[in-house]
Amino acid sequence: MTPLEDRATGCVAGAAVGDALGGATEGWTPEQITQRYGGTVEGVVPPFNADWRNARPIAPYHKGDGHITDDTLMTHALIRVYQKAGAHLDAYSMAEHMVPEMMGEKQWIPELEADALPLQRVFLAEKWIVARLHYGHNDPREAGVGNIVNCGAAMYVAPVGIVNAGDPDAAYAEAIDLTGAHQSSYGREAAGVMAAAVAEAMRPGASADSVVATAIRLAKDGTRAAIEAVCSRARDFGHWEGSFEGLRAAMRPYDTVADTYRDQGLGARRPSRVHSIEELPLALAFLLIAKGDVRDTVLGGVNYGRDADSIASMGGAIAGALGGLSAVPSDWVEQIGTASRTDLVAPGLAIAEVALRIHRDDLARRRAHEDAFAELAGQ
Repeated sequence: MTPLEDRATGCVAGAAVGDALGGATEGWTPEQITQRYGGTVEGVVPPFNADWRNARPIAPYHKGDGHITDDTLMTHALIRVYQKAGAHLDAYSMAEHMVPEMMGEKQWIPELEADALPLQRVFLAEKWIVARLHYGHNDPREAGVGNIVNCGAAMYVAPVGIVNAGDPDAAYAEAIDLTGAHQSSYGREAAGVMAAAVAEAMRPGASADSVVATAIRLAKDGTRAAIEAVCSRARDFGHWEGSFEGLRAAMRPYDTVADTYRDQGLGARRPSRVHSIEELPLALAFLLIAKGDVRDTVLGGVNYGRDADSIASMGGAIAGALGGLSAVPSDWVEQIGTASRTDLVAPGLAIAEVALRIHRDDLARRRAHEDAFAELAGQ
């Protein structure tokens, strides 16, 4: 593999394994997780609820047992969107390409154990994309307004960082434009920062520290404050075990979701300039604690609970981009790929190929602009 392919596959596979492992522990506390599994989770585990089909009627999904969730389904869908567009994406690309991906063709959905439309699996906040763009005919640049503010856009935006590898400012701008069709406020902001973090992690010589510094430089409002607070607290810990209470305390002032995760207060998930999603700051914190190691970054998110699949997926994506495919535990890749009946590596190769083509087009466009401006400037 080229370094681009190595880091891209590491990013996409790292995101998928974090997603699958965290799916089993999503929504629970560290204490509940330890009690259920007889200790901390170190790999693929069964569903938290043995009767998973009936435990939560609103979400009858087979989480656990190595099944990827909607985070990975949407990430892979975005990669296919890039393949179809063959260019940088914006909000209109969401309407033109992502909507058909979600509602146009069945695929294997591990959590449903059936061939189904991705639209039939994704959460209500992601169904919003189809409702607003396909049925509501809203301006794509404004369609995200009114949606609940959550991590839905940030959870699948890593491919934007790969396409803009080494240029976090461009990744941030592209993600902000693209996800305006899905999210607003700090949910959209987190998507921009997540894409930037991946773009920085793709850069040769990048580190966990440089990724966090890049995120803080580009983040705005409550998102920046939350990342600063949580990552500052993360530097006090040498391992994710024992860190959860301290990290949660640092995050609490910026989070709108209650400590009892499924107990939503009146202000939860509403637009705000002083709040932040929890998932991205925690993913960055575990990245710092693990010093960029994929396994420990992922396991920190998995055992933290709450929105564990998205925390572990974001952390796995960034750590995987830093370390490349060989840094992602191969036993996880094989076991989760088999359980989910999904190739976890091929999508990374696909987005690397698209990124290379887009970069060549960018170079040609920049050189044409340089020539035009030089002539205008009389140089």
